[in-house]
Amino acid sequence: MTITFNAIEFTNVHEAFQHLDASGYGDSVISLNGKYYLTYKPEAERLAAAGIEFAYVFDHEMPDGSWRIMTVPVND
Repeated sequence: MTITFNAIEFTNVHEAFQHLDASGYGDSVISLNGKYYLTYKPEAERLAAAGIEFAYVFDHEMPDGSWRIMTVPVND
């Protein structure tokens, strides 16, 4: 199945977050088929509505000040 959506593809999550911070493009990092994408929330919502399995990826600050990458599965 071919999926077409507006996003920038990255080979790792750190590059996606770095591009998000530097460029201002997008507001959502998602993981789909082993790759990471920077996109806008409406595009991610469109994928979710189509039943595509993916995960939102977040850079979450822990109470001790450290950072952890967390995922939230969609249509899993």
